Amino acid sequence: MTFFDALETRDAAQRAADIAKALPEQVARAKTLPGYAESLADIDAAEITDASALARLPVLRKSELQAKQKTSALGGFAGPVSGFDHVFQSPGPIYEPGNTSRDWWRMGRFLHAAGIGSDDVVQNCFSYHFTPAGMMFENGARAVGATVFPAGIGQTELQAQAAAEIGCTAYAGTPDYLKTIIEKMEAAALPVGFKKAVVSGGALFPSLREWYAERGIACLQCYGTADLGNIAYETMPGEGMVVDEGVIVEIVTPGTGDPVAPGEVGEVVVTTLNPDYPLIRFATGDMSAIMQGASPCGRTNMRIKGWMGRADQTTKIKGMFVRPEQVAGLVARHPEIARARVIADRDGEADTMLVQVEAQEADADAIGASVREFLKLRGAVEVCPPGSLPRDGLVIEDRRSYDT
Repeated sequence: MTFFDALETRDAAQRAADIAKALPEQVARAKTLPGYAESLADIDAAEITDASALARLPVLRKSELQAKQKTSALGGFAGPVSGFDHVFQSPGPIYEPGNTSRDWWRMGRFLHAAGIGSDDVVQNCFSYHFTPAGMMFENGARAVGATVFPAGIGQTELQAQAAAEIGCTAYAGTPDYLKTIIEKMEAAALPVGFKKAVVSGGALFPSLREWYAERGIACLQCYGTADLGNIAYETMPGEGMVVDEGVIVEIVTPGTGDPVAPGEVGEVVVTTLNPDYPLIRFATGDMSAIMQGASPCGRTNMRIKGWMGRADQTTKIKGMFVRPEQVAGLVARHPEIARARVIADRDGEADTMLVQVEAQEADADAIGASVREFLKLRGAVEVCPPGSLPRDGLVIEDRRSYDT
């Protein structure tokens, strides 16, 4: 087995030493940018040498990025737009910069793990329009020496014809669109040359992966965002996703910046080491969990379980929105509470709210008063033994059925 570079097989001590050098430099870069003028003003960058030190810094959320972009295209979190090769627009709108330097989004590492190289022709079916996904995968393909057919999205009949006539051997795109192309090719009796597929942007169901495997196509998926590039990627099915070497990933309680215990589900927060766009503790809004142990593939960085839902559990109860940040405020008010869970349910046609809190001892009446203050609603309070609430990442659970 070959690796993309030596970074992938560093031992824990070497990786920690490298991060201890790179991370303070990245925080120092961020401190020079107007977007971080307030949030990092009192931070000594030299002290931020690992993930535990990062946890002292505030979380940057998309809502803040979007708000600051109303005054400048990149919100002061990077240099001027004119200093980049590309600028993209994602829904929101949110603008993201991009460069064409080698493996700028770090997708090459993923394509290499999927076995894509200089002998491959990649049919890139991610969009090149507005959003960066197409360019992200093209940039990665160029990093491994592959040839790219920039197909984009749609025009499936032409996609099928081109794949056969060009002799495309690899696919990049959403998980299900390759199946659509292959079905068109099979219906037209066209030769199917695909042997490898790298997918993202949707769920890769086991049945779909098996459908590809039955046709001799090895399909792997990655997890990334337009803002951050590649975050983690599969190297073999069923073994989680290896975290990319250019980012630091934390899993935190939704609505907070507080790391969860290893193995628990929480929100993915990412710090990128890309000097051109230093996002510090950027909250993705996605849920995942850290996997214990190293990958059997030989790569030594930590693994996550992949995408496990959205962290924005905002729920309307009795006509009022309840957000994870409000629940976090409730917990912060009461040091005796280890964690809390809000349960929305129905009693007949009326909404009900139960607030469960983990604590050795607690005054339910006092907590009830805080519930009214922070959640703006009245609800029952149940004090539960420590460790009794599910570790599934849910802060707000909606049990209401809308089918009856």
